[in-house]
Amino acid sequence: MKDIPVHQLKERASTGLEMWHYQIGDIGGDDKPMDAHRDDHYIFFLVEDGSASLMIDFTEVVFSKGMLYYVLPGQVHHGVGYQKAGGWFLAVDTMLIPPDCRKVFEGSLVLQQPHLLNDEQIKQCSGLLNLLYQRYLDDDQLPFNLSVVHSLLQSFIGIMAGCYTCPENPNVQMSRPMEIVQQFKRLLVDNICSVKSPSAYAGMLKVSESYLNESLKKITGLSVSYWILNEAVLEAKRLLYYSQLNVKEIAHKLGYDDHTYFSRIFKKAEGITPLSFRATYRK
Repeated sequence: MKDIPVHQLKERASTGLEMWHYQIGDIGGDDKPMDAHRDDHYIFFLVEDGSASLMIDFTEVVFSKGMLYYVLPGQVHHGVGYQKAGGWFLAVDTMLIPPDCRKVFEGSLVLQQPHLLNDEQIKQCSGLLNLLYQRYLDDDQLPFNLSVVHSLLQSFIGIMAGCYTCPENPNVQMSRPMEIVQQFKRLLVDNICSVKSPSAYAGMLKVSESYLNESLKKITGLSVSYWILNEAVLEAKRLLYYSQLNVKEIAHKLGYDDHTYFSRIFKKAEGITPLSFRATYRK
């Protein structure tokens, strides 16, 4: 059996964002739906007209006019009847999702559900996304344009996180592997600068390293080592973009004594050096 493919945003977008506005019927009937796959990034939707559905981790999720929805990195999904909807699509690098918002999006005890907006919320979100799209399409050489794009994007993400900040149903039961994965992700966000050992995280969770790895592979399809490295690179990308620290300082902040080793693993993960990444995102 072939592995489920993982689509990487960096292969399509160099600045952490890909977005488009689509109308009902934009995807022709002769076009085949994308096969089941995972993404290494977040996907956000706002449906403005019609209805659509996604098959996500073997569950069909239906959404219609006025609904927000998101897909997490690692979730297996494919479209079902999405040519019948109109609205917004955004693919976003995880480094551009504030940690507090990630905890909201990744903290659901069950598969995330569409969130229905009221008329005023739809108006606000559509206006913000239209402005974001205009700046997204503008010449990257315009002064501060990328910073404006990312600021508008984070405003939208903040609105979405606010919509999904609500108490979970206390009667819902989740599997032990799902519980372990969610606890691991929370620990990872809080401890990545000081802890990078799979066995250390297993110890914090009071499970064996093999069980932690098995749980992550079952829920996300990827190993504990992958997620540790992924989180370290994400934090490095944030520091390269938002801070003035040099590469050596960033390496030390992330717990790497050898900054040349840090640069090598960053380049292996991203395909470019840390300095090239900073230059690309700050242009």
